[in-house]
Amino acid sequence: MTHVTYVPVVLMLSFFQLKTLFSAGLARRQPDVLDDLRLHNDLQVTKKESQVILYWNNNLTKEETEKYSVKYILSYTFFDTSQERKERLEEKKKKIRLELHTGFKAKVKTQVFMKETEDLIKESGWTECTYRSPPVYIQNLSCVIYNISFFNCSWHIKAEDPADVQYFFSYRHTKKDFECQQYIKNARNKNIGCHMKDISFQPPRKIFLNISVVDLRNNSRRVSYYKGFIPQKIEKLNPPINVSVSLENRSIKIHWKPPPTIGSGEKKCFKYQVKITDSKIVDVTEEKYEYPLLRPAKKCTAQVRAKKEVCITNKIWSDWSEPVIIYDEKTVDSILLSLTLFSLLFFLGSLLIYVCRRYRFLEFITMPFPGPTDKVTIWLATDETHHQKQNSVQVEMPSEVILRISEDNGDEDIQ
Repeated sequence: MTHVTYVPVVLMLSFFQLKTLFSAGLARRQPDVLDDLRLHNDLQVTKKESQVILYWNNNLTKEETEKYSVKYILSYTFFDTSQERKERLEEKKKKIRLELHTGFKAKVKTQVFMKETEDLIKESGWTECTYRSPPVYIQNLSCVIYNISFFNCSWHIKAEDPADVQYFFSYRHTKKDFECQQYIKNARNKNIGCHMKDISFQPPRKIFLNISVVDLRNNSRRVSYYKGFIPQKIEKLNPPINVSVSLENRSIKIHWKPPPTIGSGEKKCFKYQVKITDSKIVDVTEEKYEYPLLRPAKKCTAQVRAKKEVCITNKIWSDWSEPVIIYDEKTVDSILLSLTLFSLLFFLGSLLIYVCRRYRFLEFITMPFPGPTDKVTIWLATDETHHQKQNSVQVEMPSEVILRISEDNGDEDIQ
């Protein structure tokens, strides 16, 4: 057993040793080429609208590039952030979107690998550059979609912005350009927001915003700021609808329906929060929440709000729904009275069933009456016969009287 385990380990060690020796041999067989690799990058920057394009060139020949695997490591950090972004690239360029950033610092280095083994054989030092964009006077740009078809964007203007410039808003969606319908202005008559309505959104496609800074003296555009959004990520949902309260199993259940949305309306996409008076806010994933029935204060209300979190990440909560009274003093008394009456009726019904079964009242009530005895039957039959004879006598006597009277009168027309 020990010998079987030892052999694969020896083989693996031998394989890695051979691989290392092979790579070293390849490097030793071409010392002139490796020694001649003087890696150096020439980094250049080109500005194109909202993008900055970085280019760099190394001093490798075409033959060296074909013979070895060459890759690049790019690192850059925007001025107003501390997050360093690193990427491994095979191309010698990179497009960086400025959006509202004022510039960045970037650095790049070249790495050369053996094609057969992907072993690193040489790398250059870092080549750095700094890019500063034209003055940025806009900050804190934020947008929100609400009521399905309403779209608002707002931004702040720095105090040092020139007095003779104005800011104009537009956006591009589904390959169409839209101008602002209604601007929001500050005390200096500068546009600091845009309100639009009756807008149609297609969630899979991005919204690309454009804020142009225009010089009012010659009506020329100085600079434009660009930013992209996914519609569902900036949608503020309406509060949940049809919020109601019901009493079930000695607890109060709050029910609601999800609000309409521009994206997927599947139940799994929504997350809810329930707020009850004097209670902590509770996270809920279903369209109901069960609240235990306790003796409450004189007034207790519940509210619900929603956002999307599963299908797509959205940090914007809806407003709270209108307060729904779970119970006040009167409703609590009526609820407790109803529960008491129900319990009492249930107890009395159970007690009645028990007593009936215990003393066989149902059998006594449903017991059939006994039939008459033979003597009673004979007596009833004799009495009935005697009664019939008396009736026949009473019927015959009036006929005889009528006949006698008819004879005395001498009436011939007797019937």
